[in-house]
Amino acid sequence: MRPRKIRNLTTRRENCTDLRIPYTLESFDFRTNDEHENFFDIEEIFGRKAPLVMEIGCGKGQFVCEYAKRNPDKNIIAVECVPTVLVEACEKVKEENIDNIRFLEMKAEYLPLFMREKTVCEIYLNFSTPYPKSRHESHRLTSKLFLDIYKKLLCDDGFIAQKTDSQCFFEYSLESFSQNGFVLSEISLDLHKSDFEGNIVTEYEQKFVNQGLPIYRLVAKIK
Repeated sequence: MRPRKIRNLTTRRENCTDLRIPYTLESFDFRTNDEHENFFDIEEIFGRKAPLVMEIGCGKGQFVCEYAKRNPDKNIIAVECVPTVLVEACEKVKEENIDNIRFLEMKAEYLPLFMREKTVCEIYLNFSTPYPKSRHESHRLTSKLFLDIYKKLLCDDGFIAQKTDSQCFFEYSLESFSQNGFVLSEISLDLHKSDFEGNIVTEYEQKFVNQGLPIYRLVAKIK
C-alpha cells in the first residue's frame, strides 16, 4: 500500500529538524559497508549520557511517545523510513513537549553504518509489516539479515520486544530468533488476556483488539 500524501510535507519536515538526526548516505553497498561508517555521537545528539532505546518502525509515534514519558531517564531513537508517517510522529512529540526522543528517517538495514556496536539496551518491533510472501522474507524485520544487525547493536544484557497481530509472522519470528542465537521469554499468544503489565497500546494494536484479534508478543535476548 502506498503511503498517503500529506499537505505541506517539506515545510512540516523542516519544522521538525531539531528532532531528526541528520546523516548523509550518498551510496551504499553491503559488501563494502565498513568504508562508509560515520557513527553518530549519541551523547551529543541528546545532550546527555543515558541508556539508549530504539523503536524500529515507529509509525505515528504513539508507542514511542508514551514510552518516553514513562521513562524520562532513557534516550530513545525512533526509526521510520516513510517520511509522511515520520513527520506526524515528530509533530506529536513537539505537541506533547517530549525531550528524550530523536527520529531517524532511515531503513533499518543502514543502522550499522551509523550506530556503534553494543550501544542499544532495548529494541522494540511493534506491528512490523509481516511480508507474508516467501519471496519477500528478507524484508521481514525478524529475518536473519536484521537479527544479525540487532546482535551488533545490542548491549550484552539488551533485549528485543516484538508485538504483532499476525500469527504466521509471529511463528516465523519464533523460529528465526531461535535459529539465530536468541533466547526467548515472555511469549504470549494473546497479550490482552495475559497477566503482562505495563503494555503500551499502539494505534494498530487498538484497532486489532477492537476487532477481537489476539496480539502476540515475545522478548528475545542474545545467548
